[in-house]
Amino acid sequence: MTMTQKILARAAGLPSVKAGQLIKAKLDMVLGNDITSPVAINEFEKNGFSEVFDRCRISLVMDHFTPNKDIKAAGLTKQCRTFARKYDIKNYFDVGDMGIEHALLPEKGLIAPGEVCIGADSHTCTYGALGAFSTGVGSTDMAAGMATGEAWFKVPAAIKFNLTGALQGKASGKDVILHIIGKIGVDGALYKSMEFTGEGLKSLSIDDRLCIANMAIEAGGKNGIFEVDEITLDYLKDRVDRPFESFKADSDDDYEQIIDIDLSEIRPTVAFPHLPENTRTIDEITEKVVIDQAVIGSCTNGRITDMRAAAEILKGKRIAENVRCIVIPGTQQIYLDCIKEGLAEIFINAGCAFSTPTCGPCLGGHMGILAENERAVSTTNRNFVGRMGHVTSEVYLASPAVAAACALKGYIGSDIFDEV
Repeated sequence: MTMTQKILARAAGLPSVKAGQLIKAKLDMVLGNDITSPVAINEFEKNGFSEVFDRCRISLVMDHFTPNKDIKAAGLTKQCRTFARKYDIKNYFDVGDMGIEHALLPEKGLIAPGEVCIGADSHTCTYGALGAFSTGVGSTDMAAGMATGEAWFKVPAAIKFNLTGALQGKASGKDVILHIIGKIGVDGALYKSMEFTGEGLKSLSIDDRLCIANMAIEAGGKNGIFEVDEITLDYLKDRVDRPFESFKADSDDDYEQIIDIDLSEIRPTVAFPHLPENTRTIDEITEKVVIDQAVIGSCTNGRITDMRAAAEILKGKRIAENVRCIVIPGTQQIYLDCIKEGLAEIFINAGCAFSTPTCGPCLGGHMGILAENERAVSTTNRNFVGRMGHVTSEVYLASPAVAAACALKGYIGSDIFDEV
């Protein structure tokens, strides 16, 4: 079996499973946010449930429209708050004690290797970076999960990504996953497990891995998962105090496909509108694409190493005239670390807006909506039509280093790192 299949077999109480098999598995965590949880709560109540399966294995994170952007958002959050109080849900996170859900749960030690997590948010696949099986589901599945602690799955087939070499220069985990999506397409891993292994793992930080797993869904993947190693265990050491088990695949024969990726060949990459597969390395960009906005943050790239990468580029400089640069740390702890390390001062002195944690502009929510025909370079994960605002606006996906350099230049181009 593959890594994912072994986790699902254990969760289903079966000696083995195979691709395509339907199983019912026990859940270690059920996740929802301020947009998806209200729908799940409505279903929970409509179906007559009167208790949750485990108050410590449900996480409700108010992150998409918080602090509340309007009356409707305030009402949705209030519904979640009321539900959390009624059932004494331990992991409820709101203004002042919150973060972007997929940055917050790993930071809090709420996910461990070998565990099964479902979340009513497509980027729940992030936690595969820690050797867990995690995947996005609909709000009805979330409701059932909160009530029963179980969910149905079709066991996915898997693609093995054999990583070799080490990242060079300004290249990062974001460039790796953009390279992969550009290579296989947005449906190249449709309902498959994307499993990452190889000696190249040792050059990827946990933040690189979280970023890569986060965007597995952008290749159509059911989940992304990394083989657990010393880097994983070091990250978990002071966060997870419960026993856990990590799994390795049995053999290459268990994989539907094997793709070799030499990390030393990865270059800073940009995904042009309107799909994450429309990738070009900065060397392949022949024109200068003038931008109106740069966004650095999100569940994909709002971690402390992302903040440091952007600050290194922006230090002592000013963003270009007519460019708005918005920096959003992923959690309150990362926000605080930015202050302690002097990164917040660098951002503000460079002319950036420095925000409390929120998903905000990523989904066209708030804190940076694009107007007609505006362009943004963003460290987020999707660049669909109208994703960040007006249907004629454009989103270009990139790493924090690329986004910061573009903010200084005022455009996306092959020379963005010149004199930076």
